[in-house]
Amino acid sequence: MNEQQHNRWIIHADLDAFFAAVAVLERPELAGLPVLVGGSPTGRGVVSSASYEARAFGVRSAMPMAQALRLCPHAIVTGVSSARIRDLSQRFQGILRDYSPLVEVVSVDEAYLDASGSERLFGGAEHIASEIKRRVRAELGLVVSLGVATNRLVAKIASELDKPDGLRVVLPGQEAATLAPLPVGSVPGIGPKTAARLRHYGLATLGELAAAPESLLALVAGEDAAHLRRLARGEDERPIRGERDARKSIGHERTFARDRRGLAELEAPLFALCQETGMALRRKGLAGQTVCLKLRYNDFTTITRQLALSQPTDAHQQIFAAARALLSGALHERAAPVRLIGVRVSNLAQPALQLGLFDDRLQRTRRLNAALDQLAERSGGPVVTPARYVRPAKNLEVDQ
Repeated sequence: MNEQQHNRWIIHADLDAFFAAVAVLERPELAGLPVLVGGSPTGRGVVSSASYEARAFGVRSAMPMAQALRLCPHAIVTGVSSARIRDLSQRFQGILRDYSPLVEVVSVDEAYLDASGSERLFGGAEHIASEIKRRVRAELGLVVSLGVATNRLVAKIASELDKPDGLRVVLPGQEAATLAPLPVGSVPGIGPKTAARLRHYGLATLGELAAAPESLLALVAGEDAAHLRRLARGEDERPIRGERDARKSIGHERTFARDRRGLAELEAPLFALCQETGMALRRKGLAGQTVCLKLRYNDFTTITRQLALSQPTDAHQQIFAAARALLSGALHERAAPVRLIGVRVSNLAQPALQLGLFDDRLQRTRRLNAALDQLAERSGGPVVTPARYVRPAKNLEVDQ
């Protein structure tokens, strides 16, 4: 660890079961009961948030609501006010900004704070975290878990260790020892398939991964071996990007000359938008973890739907798969003519953190997209599109 990191303190703050907690604030009689917030169990609804009472039955976020109710039949399914969510989220962020100007908001219920320059004013980082926890409970009626460490990766993992209502401090020099007993899937970006591959080679914990022979890591991870080892040791030099320099999102949208109906007419322009968005991400050296779909119907009603991916991506193929699923669900809810469609990717990060890239299929996708980008640069735009998504361009009137 370099000298600068010794003086660096990062706090990761994560509101526990946020949407479910807000539902309890709105309906206090639900306190202590298994609460689910999400879509209808009779359709394709999924769980957005589950109280810890529901999680005790195996319910998790993003699980189909019907499956969640099979696991916990007595759970109470409810909604929450979007205005209340926005208000509490903004007040939560305001509390964090009282202690540092360097606050990077990840989502409505999660943020990083760089407390390195705040110690003289407010005391040490652990004291700042304790104050944040006290104020969130007193002012918002919510519970927050916090991780305090010398970098954002370890702070993120630390905040998960003592949930709910946790506060874990990892002292300088203790990063690798803290991570060592944890399963390899504890590192953000290592998904189930990647974790299974690592376990297949006898690397079940982060400690085993950090100590693995170079020859084994090269076999398992290829060109990402050194980067993977650094993460397993808890090494991360990424800065906290304050609001001024945080890159919010990247996306594109199109308005049609004539209204489009149904998935068959909309998936071709949707693919084109995802292709453009993926190229823009790769050009800027970014990847995104949240895919947002925007639809404007012929009566000018506008809706948005979003989906969080398991890890950041810059591959338009993955963006399209998520956006197509969102489109299918939206059209199932309302099959009206569409005059505008848009795709936007947010929660941006560096693509180097996509640990799944050492998976053979993802490696091939990365090489393919690099070649497609070179062709597009020479020709002035995307030149390769699956045949089933090729449509006459005359139907597209505005590209914003």
